[in-house]
Amino acid sequence: MTSVKPPSVKDTSHDVKDLSLADEGRRRTEWAEGFMPVLRQIRQRFAAERPLDGRKLSACLHVTTETANLAITLQAGGADVALCASNPLSTQDDVAAHLVQDHGIKVFAIKGEDHEAYYSHIRACLAHGPEITMDDGADLVGAMHMIALERLDDLELPVRKWVETLSADERKHLLANVIGSTEETTTGVIRLRAMAEERVLQFPVIAVNDSQTKHFFDNRYGTGQSTLDGILRATNILMAGTTVVVCGYGWCGRGFALRARGAGADVIVTEVDPLRALEARMDGYRVMPIAQAAAVGDVFVTLTGNTHVVSVDHMRLMKDGAIIANSGHFNVELALDGLAKVAAGPKRVREFVEEWVLDGKRIYVLGEGRLINLAAAEGHPASVMDMSFANQALAAEHLARHAGTFSKAVHRVPDEIDRDVARLKLAALGVEIDRLTDEQEQYLASWDEGT
Repeated sequence: MTSVKPPSVKDTSHDVKDLSLADEGRRRTEWAEGFMPVLRQIRQRFAAERPLDGRKLSACLHVTTETANLAITLQAGGADVALCASNPLSTQDDVAAHLVQDHGIKVFAIKGEDHEAYYSHIRACLAHGPEITMDDGADLVGAMHMIALERLDDLELPVRKWVETLSADERKHLLANVIGSTEETTTGVIRLRAMAEERVLQFPVIAVNDSQTKHFFDNRYGTGQSTLDGILRATNILMAGTTVVVCGYGWCGRGFALRARGAGADVIVTEVDPLRALEARMDGYRVMPIAQAAAVGDVFVTLTGNTHVVSVDHMRLMKDGAIIANSGHFNVELALDGLAKVAAGPKRVREFVEEWVLDGKRIYVLGEGRLINLAAAEGHPASVMDMSFANQALAAEHLARHAGTFSKAVHRVPDEIDRDVARLKLAALGVEIDRLTDEQEQYLASWDEGT
């Protein structure tokens, strides 16, 4: 894929591929908005109430049509928004151009940007001086904490060079200015809870990923469908009759396994958690260690949020022509560094397919091991991101309205926000539900009525 060098632009308000793409981005963003009625209702209220008025907000998210609608909503609420990509391959360049051209939002994202450009764009969002941050994988928050802990050698070079130009007071202010953050994905929440456990978390974080209206739907239905979509777009293989190995049976793994089976695949699940493994077996899938599955699988997909789930040793066991992909956030789920040391390649055979030859057998890596649903496809459908980003917008409002009242910890989305999102979504779908009667509420609250 095309590698994009770091910007040398004088205009620090944006760095996008081509502003002439804005018209296409506008059309696609408006199409997505039609499937995001909950976020649209929140935007209308935000425009009237301005709960984020004057707040600087930096977001490190996948720059897609759905994210564009979130950014526009936050801006309607009064926020001064800066946006960078949370994955080098997930940016939709036309959408980035639209946000800059039509809304004046500061966007720093180009699809295919290299390592240096990626962190130059994170640096730009840090330089925005945010009071609220949003993350999809904790890259933005992680960099801020490296600065706070004075671990400058652990910062990526573009960020470190910038930080070294700041005075001690400026570095301190960068962190002191933040009232809170939100985190979109499982991987980021894992990293943030580790920070909280080590007592190094410098400000409160709301784990949007843990809300029921996010992970039950986004992770399961969104990841399930979009992962299958990405694999098919990248390869054009027939799933029917294919043996698909699903590594990890969390909500993302459950969703993808269900979709793969629906397309006619023979699904094998690998797990380390005995409860999830048992659930997969009860759901009708074969369950086995990945070392066993490696020899029989045709397609391998990691959805764990962990590192080196598919190792070089596993790859050596695979049949000629095996396909490996990742949909679990970071590309470390696949041992690609190790593969590069022992295999010949890569040779690009399709836009998002690279061929490696290991022990005389061909291994096909999709999307450079990045999130295949965003590298080769368009990510989650707008209708499911409607709920996830409704949570993001309402969590940002919650942080702003209650600034200074949170402990430096990872917090759940308040239950009332979660249920409000569900109610709004049901109403948008035209679905009505029952309510408990007074008698039923009293019965559930009592203890003195027996059998």
